Parts: sequence; structure tokens; C-alpha cells
Amino acid sequence: MIEDREPIRVALLGCGTVGTEVLRLLQDQPEEFAARTGAPVQVTGVAVRRPHKHPEVPEHLITTDATALVEGDVDVVVELIGGIEPARSLLLTALKSGKSVVTANKALLAEYGSELYAAADAAGADIYFEAAVAGAIPLLRPLRESLAGDRINRVMGIVNGTTNYILSAMDSTGAGYSETLDEAGRLGYAEADPTADVDGFDAAAKAAILASLAFHTRVTATDVHREGISAVSPGDIAAARSLDRTVKLLAICERVVDEDGTESVSARVHPAMIPRSHPLAGVGGAFNAVFVEAEAAGQLMFYGQGAGGAPTASAVLGDLVAVARNLVVAGKGPRESAHAQLPVRPMGGTPTRYHISLDVADKPGVLSQVAATFNEHDVSISVVRQQGRGDEASLVVVTHTAADAALKSTVDKIAQLEVVREVVSVMRVEGEPS
Repeated sequence: MIEDREPIRVALLGCGTVGTEVLRLLQDQPEEFAARTGAPVQVTGVAVRRPHKHPEVPEHLITTDATALVEGDVDVVVELIGGIEPARSLLLTALKSGKSVVTANKALLAEYGSELYAAADAAGADIYFEAAVAGAIPLLRPLRESLAGDRINRVMGIVNGTTNYILSAMDSTGAGYSETLDEAGRLGYAEADPTADVDGFDAAAKAAILASLAFHTRVTATDVHREGISAVSPGDIAAARSLDRTVKLLAICERVVDEDGTESVSARVHPAMIPRSHPLAGVGGAFNAVFVEAEAAGQLMFYGQGAGGAPTASAVLGDLVAVARNLVVAGKGPRESAHAQLPVRPMGGTPTRYHISLDVADKPGVLSQVAATFNEHDVSISVVRQQGRGDEASLVVVTHTAADAALKSTVDKIAQLEVVREVVSVMRVEGEPS
């Protein structure tokens, strides 16, 4: 009988928006979780910094001593504190003593994932982290398990709800970045300090995790090229619209194969124009979606709520059930897979495409001088369009694929041409044939 089994004892570290929901569901549905895991699931303690701010936590469970809780008589540690320390030290303590871990800590995994995996392997413990990348969306487990027998070539997605809300609103209303960010803050889509979101740090940590899983290679957040959205202007949005495209902040992880067959991994986060026909183009508001391209499975897309208390708690509890099942049957979850050990390609050597908008003089020879500059840097032009006359003259160029460094050098040289008054905007183009 399930009720006769020893309970799975759980320590909960942190009880914010997500932790509160995790605790509530475990307390409200004990029979459900016992049936799913094969044993009762019992929260034995909840560690918080300020107990008076958590009246929802029963007094006999609450503690400020997270270390003592982790070192105590528990089987699983669920970490929802965030940040690097003390989360790193607490989880290493848990893993080294053979206790399994469930975490939603993307920053920690992106920087110290290999250390945590090594500790888990050495002690025979599990580490699960589905909630670290895309909230409720089942994404990491498919990459880690369902597609383990396939060869993944590309993972491209919208993994930050704040920036997606801002760019979606700019596209639908024509408003500027600053006013849209202010509106996002008022509606609760942006933090009081939105730096981690709008400057791409959040998405870069998630890209590192995705690239590591997809390509069996250790990729850290510092390996990920990162650009935010603060420089995206209404003009960029309008230019994209004129080409039947939209602008999204994308996390792009891909396997790059050179002509000699040498493979490397590229991981980057930056705004990009994508065709409105692309599945990611229709992902609006604060939703997340990730597009996966694999050799056997083909194209897959994962879509849903990427943040919020209840959605993220769903992913955390899914991991907790998996860990508890493993404990009941003396099994083990998937281990780290870094056997490929592919080099991480710097952004300058990564093949990309550019959309370039130029303010140019209205005189003969402008197009030929600009085209000659592209030719000098061995960059091929896909689309060129000249608009307006006189002071309103402009030139729009979309390139074919080339190394990012070559494209950047081309733009720098074009900016020096006498016929070019200003390089108005430069944005990468993704999601269509090159």
C-alpha cells in the first residue's frame, strides 16, 4: 500500500511566487501526488529569509536556516531561491550527501551546471531543472530524453516573456521602446529593474542550457553572444513590417559545420527580423515558444506560458514527481551528456544575415558605391531597395548569409562613404532561406 511506504521528504528553499504555489499544490493534493509517485510526498521544511512575510507557510515548517534544512533528514531539495549564492553552496551540499535536487535556477545552471552535474554523478543523486528555461513548457526533457537518439541541428526561440511583450506591443501600436517598457512595468510584465530581461542576460542563461543539452557540449552563459532590445526603434519595427517581417528577441543555438566537416556550436541572443509566416512570429504577449530542428524528427515547436507562479510550479512539480518515482524504484534520472565537446564558435565567425537601413544622398552612383563595398568584403546582397528623394532618400539592403565579422566590417566601411549620411539601423535576419 502506498500509505505504508516511507514518505519522500522534501525541503523547499524559497517561497516566493513559485514556491508558494508549489507548497499549496503539495498540501492541497497529497493523495494525487502519492498516487503519481508511489509514496507519500511530505514537505518537511520551508527556508525563507523573512518568515513574517510568509503567513501562508505553517509555523512548524518555516525556518531561516537553509543549511540546517538541507543537511537534515530530507530526500529531495527543491531550490527556488534564484541567483548564485547561497543556492550553489546549498545544492552542492545536498548533492554531495546523495540528496536529489529540483531547481528552476537558470543563472546557476548556466554558470555552474558542470559542477552540479559532477556532484550528482559522484553521489548517485538526481538533478532536474525543467522550470529553468521556459516555465510550464515541456522543453528540456524532450531535448534531454525524447530526442536523445536524434541529431539536433538548431534550437531557436523566444524565451523571455518581458521582451516579447515589449516587442509585440511596439509592433501592434507603433509605440517606442521606453513607453512600452513603462507600460509593461505597470501591467506586471517587467520587473522594477528590468535589466536582466531587456539586456538579454536572462535569455543568454537559458540559451546556454539549451545549447548544452541540444549539442552534448558544455556551454556557459559567458559563451553566449548577447544583445538586448533597448536599441530597437519604431523605425526598425516599421522596416520589418514593410518586408512582411516582425522583430523578436531570439535565443539561437545551432550546430555549424564548415566546408571541411569541422563542427562547432554557436549560441547567441539578439533581436532579429523573422518572416510573419514563421511559427515564432505569431507568439505574442508574454508567451514563450521554442522551435527545434532535428534530422530525424524534423521541425518541432514548443509553446506556452514561460513564466508565472502556477505555470512554473507545474514544471517544478513535474520534476519532483520524476525524482520521487526514481527514489521509490531505486532508479536514476538522465545524467549530463557532454560527450561531443564541440568548440563554441565566436560571434564573428557565426554565419548570419543583416538588414541594413541607410540614409543616403540623392545622387547618381550611390547604389554602385554601396554594392562595391559589399563586394570588397565578399558579402552577397539578397535584396536592395531605394526609397524617397532628396533629404528623404534611403537605401535598404538585406544580405545573404556571411560571417558576422564580415558583415560588421562591411557596415563600418559603408558608414564612411561620402554618399551615406547615416547608418540608420542594422538588424539580423533569421527564419528564412539565406
